[in-house]
Amino acid sequence: MSPALACLPSDGRARTLRIACVTETYPPEVNGVAMTLARVVEGLVTRGHDVDLMRPRQAGESCTGPRPELVGGLRLHRLPGLPIPLYADLRMGLPAARMLRRMWQQRRPDVVHIATEGPLGASARRAARSLGLPVCSDFRTNFHAYSGHYGIGFLHRPIAAWLRHFHNGCDATMVPTEALRDELAAQGFRDLHVVTRGVDTVRYAPAHRSEALRQRWGAGPDDPVVLYVGRVAAEKNLAVLSAAFDAIARTLPKARLVVVGDGPQRAELQARHPEVVFAGQQRGAELAAHYASADLFVFASLTETFGNVTTEAMASGLAVVAYDHAAAGELVEPGQHGLLASPGDVRAFVAHALSLSSDLARCRQHGRQARLRAEDLGWDAIVARFESVLRGAIARHAEPAAAAPLAAGLPLSP
Repeated sequence: MSPALACLPSDGRARTLRIACVTETYPPEVNGVAMTLARVVEGLVTRGHDVDLMRPRQAGESCTGPRPELVGGLRLHRLPGLPIPLYADLRMGLPAARMLRRMWQQRRPDVVHIATEGPLGASARRAARSLGLPVCSDFRTNFHAYSGHYGIGFLHRPIAAWLRHFHNGCDATMVPTEALRDELAAQGFRDLHVVTRGVDTVRYAPAHRSEALRQRWGAGPDDPVVLYVGRVAAEKNLAVLSAAFDAIARTLPKARLVVVGDGPQRAELQARHPEVVFAGQQRGAELAAHYASADLFVFASLTETFGNVTTEAMASGLAVVAYDHAAAGELVEPGQHGLLASPGDVRAFVAHALSLSSDLARCRQHGRQARLRAEDLGWDAIVARFESVLRGAIARHAEPAAAAPLAAGLPLSP
């Protein structure tokens, strides 16, 4: 049988898969990796697949190890973990190759998907390879790009080399944009497949706009509200956001900047900018209301692999000012959904933010067009694409085994 048909039962229909998914982060943790992975996992379960999820235990939880808990249609394994330095609300998994090998020997998956490249993910790759299992991975975080923001820029090349080694040891690596695929391919990464990110257009929608919330921010109906959503941390390029709003405030004294999120720089920035509304971390309906109640989303980060906050803002009906990078570079048509600056061009970035803040009618027209663009980003098609990459990895992994008897002049097994 051709390896390409390995995922088909005798009646020709695609059979369901047994998938082991390994990640260092998952809801209720709040970050782009956790939230998007959860949507994919939920979609896989809905499509009938058998999913085992391995993640570090979170605060207040106990480990389950090889004994899973059934949660929402999947088998959840909570493994040992430790807080991440500077990110106390997140945890990293500890190496668990021996445990994972035993689990997968007893209940062999069709494919192992590794969402993060931390200690748990690295040990999962070793365990899967020792058992001859197909392995897929996600490139979700530019860890090597973060190094310059934390005083360890000299580690940029070693980290990039490690990431290349990690992902090239997999049968397929999923990336969220065409631009990132091209960038990584130029660095020697192989077997790259674009699987973009979706957005929940019911949860994030203009209908959640709240005039009462705007009043709490001190904004009237015609006062521009600039929004940032994300970690309040060095790698998010918040100095550029600050420069942009300083320019806006000099021209439009009634403008407001709302910062949604938390992180190691929050206390410092809050002390330096008492006029800014620091809303802290928001979830669910409150987060949706914060998005929809603003007018302009300003996002200066250059370390994103995608940036889910961009699509959430677009779905909420906000115009976007960003660098031509990641999700914004892929989805925002300048002059239609917002404005983009060339990466690193601070002067242009600030000018774009000031231009749209000063013309609310144009800003809100861009927001309406952004909402229409976001409506094309449904999760069903994205989960189907994710599944297709998994099946392709299984088929490619089977090819060497199928080719070996042919190379030896032996017949294939029936």
